[in-house]
Amino acid sequence: MRLDKLTLSLLPGGFAICKLEPECDIPEWATRNAFWSVTKTQHELSIVCRDDNVPEDIEAERGWRMLEVQGPLNFSMTGVLDGLIRPLAESRISIFVVSTYRTDYLLVQDKDFKSAIITLRAQGYKMNCEIG
Repeated sequence: MRLDKLTLSLLPGGFAICKLEPECDIPEWATRNAFWSVTKTQHELSIVCRDDNVPEDIEAERGWRMLEVQGPLNFSMTGVLDGLIRPLAESRISIFVVSTYRTDYLLVQDKDFKSAIITLRAQGYKMNCEIG
């Protein structure tokens, strides 16, 4: 698969990136929708999930949109994230990345979403979403 032929799709809804204490269990609210991701380190339990599921008292960065790189991506492919991240960084668009066995997901702040789509399309990426 050539990198310039990659297609990205918008996942529905808004997302949040949450920080809990490392000794916390995975809360039920985090797992209510089709996409959620958890990473645990000695310093934190980090959760990415639907924004509307996160209780107000949870430390979270809210207002993210999520783009899925259509896969599956072969592990021998190199430069996938670099090809996506570099033009966004040059456009001063902050991102958060979640990678899985099958593919990668880019989270872009809602305020930067339209600019991110325009930037990636200009680089030859196909988008299965509208920027309206």
